Amino acid sequence: MAKYSKKAAAKVARAMKKRKAGTLRSGGSGKKVTSTKQAIAIGLSEARAEGKKVPKKKTVKKANKKTAGKKKAAKKSRKSTKA
Repeated sequence: MAKYSKKAAAKVARAMKKRKAGTLRSGGSGKKVTSTKQAIAIGLSEARAEGKKVPKKKTVKKANKKTAGKKKAAKKSRKSTKA
């Protein structure tokens, strides 16, 4: 299990409270955040920016992205051949 600092946990808690109150906004577009996962991500991101102890972001490997695209293309071609 990942270890977070108390200050990082406080940032996440603050983001969750703001989400529940309806005042938490996303960075680029400024849209209201309704997702719990997005609120947690915002709290962790703010903690990371301040240099708190937070595990590194998970990154998607390039190989996974490529195979996902191939699967989608294969699925589309199967549908078009059936019709």
